Amino acid sequence: MNSNCLLHILAFGAHADDVEIGMGGTIAKYASQGKKIGVCDLTRAELSSNGDVETRKKEANESAQILGLTLRENLELPDRGLYIEEEAIRSIVTIIRKYRPQVVFSPFIIDRHPDHGNCTRLVEEAIFSAGIRKYEDREQLPPHHVLNHYLYMINGFHKPDFVIDVTPFMDKKIACLNAYQSQFTRGVNTTNTPLVNGYIENVTARERLFGSEVGLPFAEGFKTKKPFKVHFDLLGE
Repeated sequence: MNSNCLLHILAFGAHADDVEIGMGGTIAKYASQGKKIGVCDLTRAELSSNGDVETRKKEANESAQILGLTLRENLELPDRGLYIEEEAIRSIVTIIRKYRPQVVFSPFIIDRHPDHGNCTRLVEEAIFSAGIRKYEDREQLPPHHVLNHYLYMINGFHKPDFVIDVTPFMDKKIACLNAYQSQFTRGVNTTNTPLVNGYIENVTARERLFGSEVGLPFAEGFKTKKPFKVHFDLLGE
């Protein structure tokens, strides 16, 4: 890792559980290799139909332990209030400059929940501003240039630009999702939402589908905004 970087990967989500849904297996995979990985949730998910802020915080911490995260932060921006506003961008810039990640992940913009797409719009703005020397963040930190920015999927079966083999880590992905009992488990007083109607099974089916397209049991799919270099034998020999 570049000596100026503190994290290999920094993943942003609008709510705790977004990152786990999209790339929990990938995080577990790279954490098992000793990579330093952080997650930053933009909101406390205070408007979620089920659970409450304190429960969600405990669930997020449990999930972080399962995945082997180096750190997890929450910016406490307003749930359903993620818009392109300077103060929100400045807060994210501070996180990027503070932890100096090589690679950033955030949600794919096309999603049924507006906060997911707006999360990425904010992150895109912040990545750009984080590299500007004269841009002032909350802590007056030096600029940082992110190497790459990739997008994970939450609610969707979009065609990925690339996939990552997570077959040996699907058990950890499912375990970290199960940590969010308030969101994915139906109880007596549970509000009926898509999340409590076989959502984890649907996510598992998606990763199985992505895996089958490249001859793997399970894979997580990602989108990218620019081409990236790979090393492989074109003829498969």
